[in-house]
Amino acid sequence: MPLGLRSKKKDKSRETSKLLESEAAAPVPAAAAAPAAAASRLQFHTQLAHGSPTGRVGGFGSARELYAKIAEAFGIDPAEIMFCTLNTHKADMDKLLGAQIGLEDFIFAHIKGQRKEVQVLKTDDVLGLTITDNGVGCAFIKRIKEGSLMDQTKIICVGDHIETINGKNVSECRHYEVAKMLKDLEKGQVFKLELIEPMKAFEKLEPRSKGGTLPEAKISRGRETLRLRTKGPATVEEMPTEVEEKAIKKVDELLETYMGIRDTELAATMVEAGRDKKNPDEFAVALDETLGDFAFPDEFVFDVWGAIGDAKQGRL
Repeated sequence: MPLGLRSKKKDKSRETSKLLESEAAAPVPAAAAAPAAAASRLQFHTQLAHGSPTGRVGGFGSARELYAKIAEAFGIDPAEIMFCTLNTHKADMDKLLGAQIGLEDFIFAHIKGQRKEVQVLKTDDVLGLTITDNGVGCAFIKRIKEGSLMDQTKIICVGDHIETINGKNVSECRHYEVAKMLKDLEKGQVFKLELIEPMKAFEKLEPRSKGGTLPEAKISRGRETLRLRTKGPATVEEMPTEVEEKAIKKVDELLETYMGIRDTELAATMVEAGRDKKNPDEFAVALDETLGDFAFPDEFVFDVWGAIGDAKQGRL
């Protein structure tokens, strides 16, 4: 690519194997700091997705802190929580909790259930899996492409946590690392996956609580959300604009095309990074500073920059 994005990026040390717990966010503007105190007082209703009484959680500023609060409310280990969905107990991948939580959202936590093992002959370069993660060390399957190799392997399901690949434990790996390991598996060879599926309602005798309704007093109005951050307190912010939402959707699609992952929060972070940049070289530097561990290819960075520009110009 003629722009030579890689040569213009700032050198930065890879001093940590994990840059983020949840996706890194752009610096918080000074104006956004004011709602932080109010954010710390917010409380959200929560249930275990397979059935439980209703609990309340609050005082968290990151995905890791939220999972710890949910675990404390139900007396379980935080590592047992695979992912959370908003306003549905179903493992609906379109309702996954990211770093934005609507102030009236109801949080359902899906915990680890049955373990299973499968051996697969890799007959195609593309497995047909899209991987995401919960931001705290649990990569799981977000989508299985219809007609793909993995679609024919019925034991593998959407929502399954990938625990090991050929005996190597990947429980603490980020989704992009797991996706790369799967992509790098040699064609024509058999590989083994150990998976954990979300617990189903029938696996527990407890009925689902009927108390899962929102309080009569509204927590907030309009399109405000609680934005979780890895550094600093959570803040109450407006939802992304329509233009930003279109850009985020397109960047999320590009993540799947280039990296085999889907991650709306990562896409939102990238859109934020390009908000005030004047050219793709500046944008590439910003991505390296914020998301350097991902090592995005130049072609991907250029396409993301194009998607952000198309959204601003109304072409999406």
